[in-house]
Amino acid sequence: MEQLTLPPGGAAAVEEYLEYRRYKQHKTDLEMIPQQRPIDLPCQVTGCQCRAYLYVPLNGSQPIRCRCKHFADQHSAAPGFTCNTCSKCSGFHSCFTCACGQPAYAHDTVVETKQERLAQGKPVGQDVPYAAMGGLTGFSSLAEGYMRLDDSGIVGTSSQVSSLRRPEEADMAFFERQYQERMKMEKAAKWKGKAPLPSATKPS
Repeated sequence: MEQLTLPPGGAAAVEEYLEYRRYKQHKTDLEMIPQQRPIDLPCQVTGCQCRAYLYVPLNGSQPIRCRCKHFADQHSAAPGFTCNTCSKCSGFHSCFTCACGQPAYAHDTVVETKQERLAQGKPVGQDVPYAAMGGLTGFSSLAEGYMRLDDSGIVGTSSQVSSLRRPEEADMAFFERQYQERMKMEKAAKWKGKAPLPSATKPS
């Protein structure tokens, strides 16, 4: 069995990740939807300098780094997000590019209602069984659209996908069947291209 070694303070970071402490420290249960936009999720920790919840993306399962090579949690939570580890950094600024082709710094954390997103033609997740789950519909909800196991990040193709799926078919069985069918088609096209030419008759 492989033994994991964590840097100083690493255990606390793992705990924070596993329990979503940073997210839970911000007000997310709202009795009434605020009228002002953008909707802020203010921090509930006394003395914390962050103004609202700010999502920092991951690169797969790895946290992204600032251009100063330090992680987001090594930067101040106060606006400006200066680095606590080095003096050359003027604020957290990552050049990580997500699947949409834009760098992370070109994105904003926006809180919207389902109705607002639908009115703008944006994708929405599946409805959740209780309000405390917020917009999280499963473990893949925060993954980028192409990495999700559900179709909550797909716009306009979910009805096409559901028409191809057999009623009794589970998600992974559906994706495996689609993959196998595509492999067969590619193999058939490859063999069709290599078919021997008919033998030519010699002129007499």
